Amino acid sequence: MQRFRVHHGKVAPLLRANIDTDQIIPKQFLKRIEKTGFGEFLFYDWRRTPVGSLDPGFVLNQPGFAGASVLLAGKNFGCGSSREHAVWALAGFGFRAVIAPSFADIFANNSAKNGLLTVKLPEAEVNEIVRRVEGESGYQITVDLEQRQVFDQHGFSARFEIDDFTRHCLLEGLDEIGLTLQHEAEIAAYEERHALTPK
Repeated sequence: MQRFRVHHGKVAPLLRANIDTDQIIPKQFLKRIEKTGFGEFLFYDWRRTPVGSLDPGFVLNQPGFAGASVLLAGKNFGCGSSREHAVWALAGFGFRAVIAPSFADIFANNSAKNGLLTVKLPEAEVNEIVRRVEGESGYQITVDLEQRQVFDQHGFSARFEIDDFTRHCLLEGLDEIGLTLQHEAEIAAYEERHALTPK
C-alpha cells in the first residue's frame, strides 16, 4: 500500500450529500477481479450523458479540475453498499484524499486499507474550502497526516481527528497483509514448532 504522509494537490468540489457507492462506481463495473482499472468508471452515470459522451457540466470533466487529487464532498460520503471497488475507483482516478463533513463507516475503513485518506472536517470549514475553490482557479491544498492538518498557502488551516492505529497504517503504508508480515519471524517460529509437535 502506498504511504500517505503529506500530500499537496488540486481540489475538486462535489458538494452533494449522501453520495453512495453505487454512484461512485456503478454495479455493472464490478465484474473485474483486479483492484486496478476502475478509475475510468468513477461516477460513470454522472460523468457521462445518456449517449455515453462526457458531460462537460460535471465537475470532474471540467478542464479547471483536471488532475485533481483531493475530492471535496458533502456529508455521509460513501454510504450504501460495502463495495471496496468505490475506493479503488477513486484511487484509480488519482484521488489521494477525500474531505467531507462525515463518511459512512465501512467506506472509511475500506479507504484506510487502500491508502486513501478520509478527512472529516466541520461543515463550516468544508464550506470555507468551497469558497476558496470558487475564488481561485486551480486551488490547491495540503493534507498533512503527520500533523493531522489541512492548510493552503493563503492562511486557511484546519485540524482533523484520526485514530492512532489508522494513522500509523497510512503513514507506513500497511494494509492487513503488511501488518501480518511485520510478525513474519514469529509466524515462522510458530510454524516450525507446530511442525515438530507429535500428532
